Amino acid sequence: MKNLLFIILLFFVISVAAQHNLMSTHSFYRDKLFETARKETYNGNSFLPLTESTYNLQNELKDTSVLYYDFAVTIYKKHWVEIKTDDCFITISPVFNFAFGRDLKDTVSRNLFQNTRGFIVEGDIAKNFSFATTFYENQARFSKYESNFVASHGEFYFKQNGSGYSQQNGVVPGGTRTKEFKNDGFDYAFAQGYVVYRPHNKIDLIFGNNQQFIGAGYRSMLLSDNSAGAPYLRLDYRISNRWSFTVLRTRAMNLVRKKKKTTVEAYYQPKGFAVNYLSFQANDKLSFSLFEGSTWEMGDSLTTKRVNPLFYNPIPIVSSLLNDSICSAIQGVNINWLVHPYARIYGQFALGSISGKQYAFQIGYRGSNYFKIKNLYAQLEYNFASSNMYKGVNDRLNYSHYNLALAHPMENGFHELIVRLGWEWNRLYADFKSVNYILQNHKKNDLLPIPLYVNSPVSNDKIFHNQLEFGWRLNKKLNWTIFGNIIYRKQTGVNNNAALIFSAGMKTSLLSLYNDY
Repeated sequence: MKNLLFIILLFFVISVAAQHNLMSTHSFYRDKLFETARKETYNGNSFLPLTESTYNLQNELKDTSVLYYDFAVTIYKKHWVEIKTDDCFITISPVFNFAFGRDLKDTVSRNLFQNTRGFIVEGDIAKNFSFATTFYENQARFSKYESNFVASHGEFYFKQNGSGYSQQNGVVPGGTRTKEFKNDGFDYAFAQGYVVYRPHNKIDLIFGNNQQFIGAGYRSMLLSDNSAGAPYLRLDYRISNRWSFTVLRTRAMNLVRKKKKTTVEAYYQPKGFAVNYLSFQANDKLSFSLFEGSTWEMGDSLTTKRVNPLFYNPIPIVSSLLNDSICSAIQGVNINWLVHPYARIYGQFALGSISGKQYAFQIGYRGSNYFKIKNLYAQLEYNFASSNMYKGVNDRLNYSHYNLALAHPMENGFHELIVRLGWEWNRLYADFKSVNYILQNHKKNDLLPIPLYVNSPVSNDKIFHNQLEFGWRLNKKLNWTIFGNIIYRKQTGVNNNAALIFSAGMKTSLLSLYNDY
């Protein structure tokens, strides 16, 4: 109890201090961040989330409409509760996702739903500190292809008869592990938060477990927000106007229960995850970044041990020189180039850890205000990953966390072409997305720490995922929308299936929750 009171007191002391809240990594906010048709366009190192003091996106999202009632101002422009003094600003709002739908290709004719309730609290106090905390309680029934994906990434329990592992429950991308709900549904809850401390105008220290993302694309081949949040410590150091350096250290998890336990539930297998990221701003339109991401051995199904001291080394490349049983590393490059006031080109390249023959890359384009139509944007993106790209020699060191990929949700062995179009008029919006895969020597769930599918055939299927969403965005601060959408997905090849999903509802979209795998 004394320890708990100390932690609460410490959190209060730390967090009573800021104007450095973090931007959401949801695609809506990323689209706004990388939009080209603005006077002050962003062209930084693309390691997200950014602090508001680095680039205050909220200023770009301000609702300038004229409203005459306090209630309307609160709904459309503000958080539900705002407490402001001379050196303190605290906001509190609900977060939710109430959606209902039906997959017309599902012969069982189940009603699909998402029932999410929670809250978000953010604070800026004095000059140097900011904090945020969110909590989500969820029950959901997904379509068949989504349910299969969630269940196939569930946690592993050691069988009492000693004959290996069994897989139970599931993991929701961007969420957390689940338990069963009404036979064919999922129940899951999770919390995320962070504290930001700026001791100097060139340094940000961030501690939390919120999502991270690198790049200007819809996907990231280096580090994405596909997986669950993990406790991390991050240092952002702006060396000069042109150079910056980011160090991230995380305790990641393989959802494999230990064989022996002294608590109600056995602990999971831990592993270290480290990122070193050096960026150069060539000019106000072009930036380059060097990336190193590595997973580190911290024990097995029986024991947990200290991570190797070189885990804390901030110098890139060193991890790739170590024994594969200690560390599995990926090296990469990120490029962001504003080639025209209305066009941006971006890209990534990464080398895998096993033999140097595995690689992945991305090339993309973003543009806006076509045909002189304001708020009309387009995005075209191509992604490729070779087979075994994100695998380690040791399956415990795969490039994953919570049994989900740390980079692209399709993991290994694919070509992907993405086309996105969007348009806003006042509060009305329409978004179209087409995701097209050609699988190439793709192996199902290749990054699981327990290889259940060793003898399964490789897949060269084709997947077509098309989605149209339209709605009314009430509040941009919370991305609060009333929406309706249509998803058509078809997979052909070894696995033939199709889904035609209609859904509608109301949601605040602050987290990335992918279902286009």
